[in-house]
Amino acid sequence: MLTTSPAAEPGNGTPLSPAAADPRRWLALAAVSLATLMVVLDVSIINIALPQAQQQLGIAEANRHWVVTAYALTFGGLLLLGGKVADFAGRKRTLLISLVGFACASALGGIATTAPLFIAARALQGLFAAALAPAALALVNGSFTAPRERATAFGVYAAVQGTGGAVGLLFGGLLAEYTSWRWCMFVNVPIALVAAAAAGLTVRESRAAGVRRYDIPGAILATGGAGALVAGFTLAAESGWQSAATLGTLAAAAGLLGAFVFTQARHPAPMLPLRILTDRNRGGTYLVSVLIGAGMFGVLLFITYFLQVTLGYLPLRAGLAFLPFSGGIVLASLAVSALLPRTGPQPPMVLGMLLATLGMLWLTRVSGTSTWLSLVLPAEMLLGVGLGFVFVPLNSTALSGIEPNDAGVASALLSATQQVGGALGVALLNALYTARTATHLLESPGDAAGAALTAYRLVFAVGSGLFSVATLLTIFWLVSPKRQSSLV
Repeated sequence: MLTTSPAAEPGNGTPLSPAAADPRRWLALAAVSLATLMVVLDVSIINIALPQAQQQLGIAEANRHWVVTAYALTFGGLLLLGGKVADFAGRKRTLLISLVGFACASALGGIATTAPLFIAARALQGLFAAALAPAALALVNGSFTAPRERATAFGVYAAVQGTGGAVGLLFGGLLAEYTSWRWCMFVNVPIALVAAAAAGLTVRESRAAGVRRYDIPGAILATGGAGALVAGFTLAAESGWQSAATLGTLAAAAGLLGAFVFTQARHPAPMLPLRILTDRNRGGTYLVSVLIGAGMFGVLLFITYFLQVTLGYLPLRAGLAFLPFSGGIVLASLAVSALLPRTGPQPPMVLGMLLATLGMLWLTRVSGTSTWLSLVLPAEMLLGVGLGFVFVPLNSTALSGIEPNDAGVASALLSATQQVGGALGVALLNALYTARTATHLLESPGDAAGAALTAYRLVFAVGSGLFSVATLLTIFWLVSPKRQSSLV
């Protein structure tokens, strides 16, 4: 889920200056929305295709998470830098280049015959998405200046993003079942080219004024540190948590992330101004976002494998089986938007996290007799409604009281934390799944079904733990408006 703020540019947070109404603005909105739809659906479409891709490309269980994490890491890790590039290089130019680049990366993934090439293509998709997403948001922000039109435009933009996950699941199911998993990559090519052609004809160029300063070292350190963490989790699944390779890689990750914080405190134009994190509510919100991303991305991947591998669902049926989850998020988001002015952000967030945690706990009941109706559907409904209650107030809290010059960075950071958290969660849960499966097979050789079930229970339990920590943070760390005013 992409987190956005219509109030400011995502690259440097500077509000766009008023401009004459663009007569092609509604056509431009359609082109930009199509571009962002592709980015959003690509997060979910790969989950449905992954079981087939893993089998055909011979991807080991310990390494399959890289298909998801490679995209999430480059997307989340480079999102803030991508926003600044779009601001200064030109948002339209950045959008067009990113669309063509995304199409080429998708085509490369579709023709990949080896796992490393496929994973590299996914990383390239994330790189171009990191520039595309903030450029698209800034273009929408700059095309509509009348308040009523802006509200309508951002409503359309948000609706496209909200339905993108469901579209990806259905597209992925249809393409993987009736053609090949490869078309889950190829389908981006015509979408990207149509969006690029439409944007080229309808979108008006805009760029930010000022000195161009890009925090390249910060982007490298942040993405490299998160990537090293993922690599450490992968090595743990293969060699054990106490192996020299695992400990060395995790230590390198800590060093890179520590160096990132050091450089951000001293860079004249940091990718992430540390002052954004010093507010209690905002810092807590980003921690909650990381934990939600870690639990949600990881558990959705294993629900996919449970449906397709354990229950034997075909890809289309598996995609349809996820619709209650997407529907729950959309409906709950609409409901909480109406409640938020009366309740404030904390009460719906607490309720939402409690429901989502119950959904995770329900999944730990998985057994040899579990079905979609008895296990997955109740969990999906709790997870979808719960997360829907969380996402809207999460956005509100992340931007509450922010300085205008930091609003864009704060908004983009929320999306980045979800993506990077998702990458780390998928890697961690996959490492635990692989290790538990191997242990069970050593104890009970030949019991592959039992090994899978015990591993499912472990990853769902850890997912519950991640959500439980997020719940405690929303209760005890985030400060409600009334209490906050009393502390000032």
